[in-house]
Amino acid sequence: MTGGDLLTAEAVRFAYPEGRFQAHVPRFHLERGERVACVGSSGAGKTTLLHLLTGVLRAQSGRIELNGEELTALGEEARRSLRIRTVGMVFQQFALLDYLCVLDNILLPYLVSEALELDAAARDRARSLAEATGIEDLLDRKPDQVSQGERQRVALCRALVTEPPLVLADEPTGNLDATRTDAAMDLLFEVCARHDSTLLVVTHDTRLLKRCGRVLQLEECMEVTR
Repeated sequence: MTGGDLLTAEAVRFAYPEGRFQAHVPRFHLERGERVACVGSSGAGKTTLLHLLTGVLRAQSGRIELNGEELTALGEEARRSLRIRTVGMVFQQFALLDYLCVLDNILLPYLVSEALELDAAARDRARSLAEATGIEDLLDRKPDQVSQGERQRVALCRALVTEPPLVLADEPTGNLDATRTDAAMDLLFEVCARHDSTLLVVTHDTRLLKRCGRVLQLEECMEVTR
């Protein structure tokens, strides 16, 4: 672990339209190289927290700094570029594109932004990750031709292929059986350790909690008003 903060958030506030959900993050930080789990009940706002911390949702006040850049001072395009260069995200609903094959879904960060260069090394990483997760024979298929668990593994490969400083995983084991869960999570932790990436995982899987250096309750991180 290299130490020092990779991500900090202070006095961050956000409200959805019509005030139906207001969030306040008083103080949050992730150190470089650490493994952190966040737990909370369904619908409590865990995904909102992840989206705020990475600029998917724009904070209405407060300050977020990510990898040395002030995220809250950036416009939409600059936030998107920083996120693609810095963050690998495993979405709960996968966020795969139906018209792309599995391989291109894994390589999607390279296809949607000029901030990353799609070279032979990136393609090799994509194939190596696919092999490690057992989907190497599915690379030419479309998402609707593979199972839920296989789609989850595609999403995991996509999050890791850029070797990002920060990996965020939103319920990454929710669609995997026990055997695939163990293999996929071994890969997630192994790749993060190899590149000293910070890992923040939102989960109810107690086996994952035991592998993390810090376990946070959502209520410790974010205050919610409905």
